[in-house]
Amino acid sequence: MIMNYSISIIVPVYNTEKYLSKCLDSIINQTLKNIEIIIVNDGSKDNSQQIIDEYCSNDIRIKSIVKQNGGLSDARNIGIDHANGEYIAFIDSDDYIDLYMMEELYKIAIRHQAEIVLCDLVKVDENGNEFRDLPQSPQLSDKIILKNDFTLFGEMSCFACNKIFKKSLFEKHRFRKGIHFEDIELIPKLVLDSHIIAKINQPFYKYFERQDSITKTHTKKGLDMFLAIDEVTNYFLQSNYAENLDQLKRFQIIQGYYSYLAYVAFVKDKPLKKEMLLELNEFLVNNDIEKKNITNYQRFEKNYLNSLPLKKRMFYTLALMNLNLLNII
Repeated sequence: MIMNYSISIIVPVYNTEKYLSKCLDSIINQTLKNIEIIIVNDGSKDNSQQIIDEYCSNDIRIKSIVKQNGGLSDARNIGIDHANGEYIAFIDSDDYIDLYMMEELYKIAIRHQAEIVLCDLVKVDENGNEFRDLPQSPQLSDKIILKNDFTLFGEMSCFACNKIFKKSLFEKHRFRKGIHFEDIELIPKLVLDSHIIAKINQPFYKYFERQDSITKTHTKKGLDMFLAIDEVTNYFLQSNYAENLDQLKRFQIIQGYYSYLAYVAFVKDKPLKKEMLLELNEFLVNNDIEKKNITNYQRFEKNYLNSLPLKKRMFYTLALMNLNLLNII
């Protein structure tokens, strides 16, 4: 028998035995009880499945799926295929969520008849200490009718994990397999297919930043950023919001310049880093993005560059200077 759930929560798992229990505890103890929990073990080689089995034996809402390793997108897609909820949520298995998150997001979704509802995030360390807020358009109202105000598109963080999505949005969409930045390639398309976005500016989602994820070497896969942005750009130009070209350019700047350079900063191979900067040049030229567009970019009604900590501000400013010296922009 197919159950009717308010939200299907999809949890991809790959070798996260150290963090998995904390994640699952935060989900099974949600104040919204009418949830389906779909755990997709993407070929873990540690004891993650043993932990999953223990939780399954104690909670009939949990569905366990074991598959060969295919990456995050593939695991999420399998979860979508098995989801029966009115809305779908994605939680990474090394993160955790506030116990009220699903109830609050679902209530506002129903109140505003929204296709997508989002909340703020906060970064946490190994000990659960919160150290960096990630606000989501705090200047906008809790109900955003996109035909009246499309500002969100040009400044949103394209996380899949701090949102709930109407299941119908996935009738023609899936996460693209085999690329980095799969969220950036998909989430804006779901927004473009929506009419109403709702939000709660509370940091319900606890985003765990592992030290090894900061220090690991970044690779040429960072170039997938431009593939993702090109896919979104093409979809945008065919959408009901195609006249909002100013917001498309803002999206291209925040993702294609600021987010991309944040990735390139950790590329250790110097020839590769130069190649990736030349690709950035081509992206900026092809999209008519000039230096003044980058330095004047506004996010949350504030100058984004000036709002950054000094170290980051110097990094992005130096990058602009280097591009100028190369006659790139």
